[in-house]
Amino acid sequence: MSTDVDPTGAVAAWWETSISDISPGRIALRGEPIERLLREHTFVDVLWLLLMKRFPGASERRLLEAALVAGVDHGPQAPSIASARMAATCGVGLNNAVANGVNTLGDVHGGAGQQCVELLTDIVAAQGDAPTPHAAAAEVVARWQRRSRYLPGFGHRFHPVDPRRDPILELVAQARDEGAVSGRFLAAALAVEEHLNAGRPRPVPINVDGVTAVVYAELGVPPELARGLFVIARSVGILAHAWEESRRGVRIKGPIPRSVLPAYVPEDR
Repeated sequence: MSTDVDPTGAVAAWWETSISDISPGRIALRGEPIERLLREHTFVDVLWLLLMKRFPGASERRLLEAALVAGVDHGPQAPSIASARMAATCGVGLNNAVANGVNTLGDVHGGAGQQCVELLTDIVAAQGDAPTPHAAAAEVVARWQRRSRYLPGFGHRFHPVDPRRDPILELVAQARDEGAVSGRFLAAALAVEEHLNAGRPRPVPINVDGVTAVVYAELGVPPELARGLFVIARSVGILAHAWEESRRGVRIKGPIPRSVLPAYVPEDR
């Protein structure tokens, strides 16, 4: 029997997809021939095409690229980077070191952007037709903080003011003024920041998870997909750090220098 015959279509439908169309001599992504993509479009264009089924406009492209750049790296103190660097000294391949770093990205480290998109979405939904988001922000923040004191997207354990805050918020405001985005999620984030800072001597500014959440929410990216985009961004830094560490020839590099011994604390019995 010929293996090329599929009379019921069951085999062809097994991995049915609207993303890629591959046949001998042909590659098309969302119906766009690869030759045209290679000649006329950027990686960010193709990323948006595959995920959102269309090319981004100029303002959308600037926002998406800024959000991706913002999440690329935060140094070896970030577990995703440190984990990849340690793995790279253990004799594993580069792909294993990168996977090791990516696999540390969870709800606590890497998930705040997704959670902040959910927070901003709640505020915009609660706002309805009200002229300002401030009352809705206070109500939603109170509800979220009844579950946890931690509010995703705001404050930073290291930066008094996250240096990625202003450039990205300026780009979102520009896109709003151009009519490319609504600006409602930007207003919601600023309302939360103002609410949190009321009466505080030390401000609680929007952090990188917050500003990228503003971008993704304004672009209509679902919360879970926003986390996926952060993973793509951070993978670049993970790869760079894993590659750098692998070139140094150090073997089995742990989380602290060998000269420092972890404290031993006996359990109470």
